[in-house]
Amino acid sequence: MSKKLARMAQQVQAEARVPALSAALHRADRPLWQVQVGAAGPVSQFRIGSVTKTFTAVLVLQARDDGLLDLDDPIGRHLDLPAHGELPVRRLLSHTSGLQREPYGDVWDTLLAPDADRLLAELDRAERVLPPARRYHYSNLGMSLLGHAVGRLRGGTWAEVLQDRILRPLGLGATTVQPTDHGVTGYLVEAYSDNAKPEPPADFAGVGPAGQLWSTAADMARWAAFLADPAALDPGADVLAPSTLDEMSWPLTTTDQALWSVGFGLGLILIPQGERIVHVGHDGAMPGFLAGVYGRRPAPAGLGDGTPRAMGCAVLGSSGTAIATTELPHKLLAAAVEDDPADVPPWTPGEPVPEAYRSVLGRWWGEGFEYVFFWRDGALRARGADDAPGRPPAVFAPLPDRPDVLRGVQGRETGELLRLTRDAEGTVVRMHWATYRFTRDQQTFAGD
Repeated sequence: MSKKLARMAQQVQAEARVPALSAALHRADRPLWQVQVGAAGPVSQFRIGSVTKTFTAVLVLQARDDGLLDLDDPIGRHLDLPAHGELPVRRLLSHTSGLQREPYGDVWDTLLAPDADRLLAELDRAERVLPPARRYHYSNLGMSLLGHAVGRLRGGTWAEVLQDRILRPLGLGATTVQPTDHGVTGYLVEAYSDNAKPEPPADFAGVGPAGQLWSTAADMARWAAFLADPAALDPGADVLAPSTLDEMSWPLTTTDQALWSVGFGLGLILIPQGERIVHVGHDGAMPGFLAGVYGRRPAPAGLGDGTPRAMGCAVLGSSGTAIATTELPHKLLAAAVEDDPADVPPWTPGEPVPEAYRSVLGRWWGEGFEYVFFWRDGALRARGADDAPGRPPAVFAPLPDRPDVLRGVQGRETGELLRLTRDAEGTVVRMHWATYRFTRDQQTFAGD
């Protein structure tokens, strides 16, 4: 398997003409796989560009979970801004705020970025190019504002907070704001010759929360695995709760109105990979560099596609135009699952069903359709009798003081209540799910 993955990386490096290419694949059930091609070594650092945004997004959600902000807060509640302070944090995270793409000035022409103070002071010179919530519009400026807001809420700079709250806890020691001695040179490879011209180094200062970081493929594969399956790498939820990363991975918009192939959540790019498989992460581009960093989210129970726990892949390259660099992570993840799937865990007997819910189990009818209620992994669950095998079931949890009222916590009708009605002997004879009546036989809405 490792030879096949290595050959895929070698082929991209040769055909896309990447001076240095480094790839790594992380999974919980195998040793780290990595390969370097061209002028790259195991500890080579590359600019990861906008992959930086995923770190900033996690910092924002940490602050939300700690009660320091709300996603619907206007950004001006946390930063002193001369304009655009009404834009909600949620809209900035999902690139639906309508704020222009870059800070005021020709940043990409001069490669001179404003520092944090100037970036904020000149915000009144930036446009809101679209109405909020109108559509997806990528904004480095918007993500930079979020990074500086988190820094101020935590009493430090964005870089300091990043080090304390993500890089150190997750052991990402090769990820830095400035390059180390292992930083490689980025190039523009000419289209009609094999000449590779070095791109000038640039510090993006106040725009740093949107694209400043340097890292190795090994570090980024681990980060991608965290984004996809945080419980496997952070079992104590010291960095972020799995439920919060689930929230970040829910699509809030599509990046193309006519082609629904890429979605965007709260700071994460979401790329479907067929039946209920999604890669989450981000691409990155800076002068002379491209990066693709994605994790493969575990398949829903019962789908059995072979995805192992904590699966993430990173491909970093030192050419600013080799698009195959950002496509390769998805191919490596798919190849690894196809040729070396995770072992199938054995079934083991479970605990008895609580007596209070035993009479709920089996087939019920609601809205004219048949459903199956069953008990698994300590919870009551339900699925449509005709649901595809890979469709996740609804999962219920009883209210603390009302055992006959349960709330949906996953799947269909999440958040809605399931109410149980019993006869004189205590047997459940009727249920109401999101107010719809469920009975043991098929009935009309009139009850006959």
